[in-house]
Amino acid sequence: MKVIEEEQRIRVMEGSWTPEGVIREIVEEGTQEDPFYVMDLGEVVARYHHWKELLPRVEPFYAVKCNDDKLLVSTLAALGAGFDCASKAEIELVTGLGVRPERIIFANPAKMSSHIRYSSSVGVDLMTFDSETELVKIKQYMPHAQLVLRIRCDASVARCSLGMKFGCDPVTEAPRLLKLAAVFGLRVVGVSFHVGSGADEPGVYARAIQFCRALFTLGAAAGHTMHLLDLGGGFPGHTGSCIREVAQVINSSLEANFSGCEVRVIAEPGRYFACAAYTLAAMVHAKREVPAKEGEEDETHMMYFINDGVYGSFNCLLYDHQEVVPIPLQQSEGVPRNASLWGPTCDGLDCVVPRIRLPPQPIGAWFIFRDMGAYTLPVASSFNGFPVPKVRAVVDRRLWVILKELWPLTESHFTVGPPTPPLSPLQTLANPADTTTNNTNTLHRAVFVECALK
Repeated sequence: MKVIEEEQRIRVMEGSWTPEGVIREIVEEGTQEDPFYVMDLGEVVARYHHWKELLPRVEPFYAVKCNDDKLLVSTLAALGAGFDCASKAEIELVTGLGVRPERIIFANPAKMSSHIRYSSSVGVDLMTFDSETELVKIKQYMPHAQLVLRIRCDASVARCSLGMKFGCDPVTEAPRLLKLAAVFGLRVVGVSFHVGSGADEPGVYARAIQFCRALFTLGAAAGHTMHLLDLGGGFPGHTGSCIREVAQVINSSLEANFSGCEVRVIAEPGRYFACAAYTLAAMVHAKREVPAKEGEEDETHMMYFINDGVYGSFNCLLYDHQEVVPIPLQQSEGVPRNASLWGPTCDGLDCVVPRIRLPPQPIGAWFIFRDMGAYTLPVASSFNGFPVPKVRAVVDRRLWVILKELWPLTESHFTVGPPTPPLSPLQTLANPADTTTNNTNTLHRAVFVECALK
């Protein structure tokens, strides 16, 4: 876990604007050479309200591992989200922002002993387990923990399967672990599952919830008071995606299995909040023309070297199996030709896009990459001495007027220009889907706001 910037500048935007327009203005200043992100806080807020609209019974506990940018975490905390933390460092980050321990679940089924002791010291009592050895460890270091049994129920299609690593079998293993926990004198308060990151099978949630219902009954028979259901993650987050179909399946299954029950339902969305909020800008700093091999009909191939690669933001190609699409920031004349994009390091594996058709790009040209907020920054390294991209956060003035009252900040943190009539909270947030994307390309003069997220 790393915080990209101890102090982040938030830019309050007036008029019509887009993240691409913000990138273009920064680039045209002529001083930017390193890659950078533009983060749209409005996208995060809109998705939070969309979640509450479609899944009113399910509390979102943001999966910090997806993107631990302090500003993103702070914004979700201000909105009222809970947090799924997997380590001591993530718990430190969230509690350091003033989030109460009851809004955190230590959702790592295989925890280090020192991390369990730290979790106990700060009052984070809710934690997952999926094995006998974990129960023994918890009994030794945190016998008062509120335990959540994690079961395995994999989606048939998922970007990253997690069942191969975590989750006990709900039929053969889970009943025995419930009884063993009772023998140890430990409290099991609920059941969790994770269908896989980037899952593409809505029906899997119904199957998993049915398993959980059966285990609630078995848990009660073993002497446990079960009152928590954790739906895990797997929710889509790229531009244009929607959780409506998944929400319908979850709502129907909750009604069928937990109607009238006083059961707290949470979930652990990560990419849902982070993915579309971040747009990456990377610059061409070198290029090389490779002639076609003798006897082949293919034309020459142009290699473009950009200032971010698979050891930086594009680790998502390896870790998260993403497919990225480079979009030239400036239109260039010329016939598209075979090309490839390469990262800045000296490693031959540092290939971002192996084959694409692009019009000729000059040295100093910029590409933008949308939907780059999930599993990019937390995994990025400065290998070969190339810096991790910094985040330029932006927010619309009308939304900022509302959010600034929720953040742990005072007026002294901000410097604003002449005020403009704000929309009311109901006007601003009435239709979250309409606030996620602004299709105009006109960029108006921005007002700079400085905030210190300590």
